[in-house]
Amino acid sequence: MSCGSCGTSTPGGCQSHGSCASGSCNRMNVHDWLANLPFSDPESNCRIVEISFNNGSRKDYYRNITLHYFEKGEMVAVEGTSGFDVGMVSLTGELVRLQLKKNNIDEKSVDIKKVLRRATEQDLNKLQENKAREAQVLIRSRAMSRQLKLELKMAEVEIQADGRKATFFYIADDRVDFRELIKLYATEFKVKVEMRQIGARQEAGKVGGIGSCGRELCCSTWLTDFKSVNTNAARYQNLSINQTKLSGQCGRLKCCLNFELDTYLDALQLFPTDADMLEVAKGRAFLVKKDIFRNLMWYTLTDSNKQYPLTIETVKRIKAQNKEGIRPEELETAEVITGKPKEVEPEYADIVGQISLKSLEKTTRKRRDKERSQQQGNNRGMQGRSNPTNQNRNNPSEDRGAPRQQRGPQNNGRPQQGNRPPRQGGQDRPAQKPPNS
Repeated sequence: MSCGSCGTSTPGGCQSHGSCASGSCNRMNVHDWLANLPFSDPESNCRIVEISFNNGSRKDYYRNITLHYFEKGEMVAVEGTSGFDVGMVSLTGELVRLQLKKNNIDEKSVDIKKVLRRATEQDLNKLQENKAREAQVLIRSRAMSRQLKLELKMAEVEIQADGRKATFFYIADDRVDFRELIKLYATEFKVKVEMRQIGARQEAGKVGGIGSCGRELCCSTWLTDFKSVNTNAARYQNLSINQTKLSGQCGRLKCCLNFELDTYLDALQLFPTDADMLEVAKGRAFLVKKDIFRNLMWYTLTDSNKQYPLTIETVKRIKAQNKEGIRPEELETAEVITGKPKEVEPEYADIVGQISLKSLEKTTRKRRDKERSQQQGNNRGMQGRSNPTNQNRNNPSEDRGAPRQQRGPQNNGRPQQGNRPPRQGGQDRPAQKPPNS
């Protein structure tokens, strides 16, 4: 068996590793919320342990007569029919006492079987061998029941760990005479046969699956007490009587229809019970439906198809007026808000003080201008150090320290105007042509 939640692919699912974190492969799992609580008298602790079989689909209670303390997830050998069986400890401590009280089981009853020992390696190997036979036995048992033309459906076969007993779970609408079938099973499989009838809901719990809500079936995870469900539960909750939508995997009405039924019944107590018809000046108004969440009752007149929503107080007042022979002129309809109400954004208070965006922009602009000026100054210094004509070659130290007005003009090594010889006639000499090469 492989767990769909944690991905364990061992033959025993997650139970061979203790317990699945989600509890999906450990059916009917109960959280022990009293496990870490200390007790003043350890001797008064409950000596009954809860053992689960066949991957948690069946549970039973056994008395721990050994000197060992068993923890949740341990494999133990317990008393069986003419032999022993192997199961996993699913619950210990004081919470078992509460479960016994819930199931009306006496803790001191002599009918409670005993825990023999911790399961050995030989016991576990024998358990795996017999569990591997269950699929073939189930197929063969179905074929044999069809040969006898019995009106039953074989749902599951569970073989005891030592292989001496096999329990056949079947579904049948009427009583079935399977005495001949038991003889054939005992001869064919060489085991002691026990036939146990289950319902369609128990079969769905053994098969498992995903419901329309997107979660695992309640009957395969935690639900053990199956109560009858009828269409009145759907009518009280204003659900449309659609057999396809209201039916579960078992073909019966969904068990979850009973989960919120008590809440709806409590809410319906506020509604008047004798208000199916109201008399007004325009005629008679008949009740169409009840909106339990908004506490509204919808009415319609005989000469129109329009529906009028009325509050519970309005209906009671009109009903009281009708008893006195008074007919109101019109129906006082209530305001119905359709859609999701708009969420009001919360108002945040600035406890530090008002901060102007202009001041922040001004500070940012000053910092940006300062960084730009520093970068330009650095670029000028780098250009001055890389250009040697900007310095005085004869005495660079004096020229570097002199003011800008006292420095000589920089003309890239050409002679200054004062050192040029005077030109004749005050006219510029024509430029000499370069010699022909």
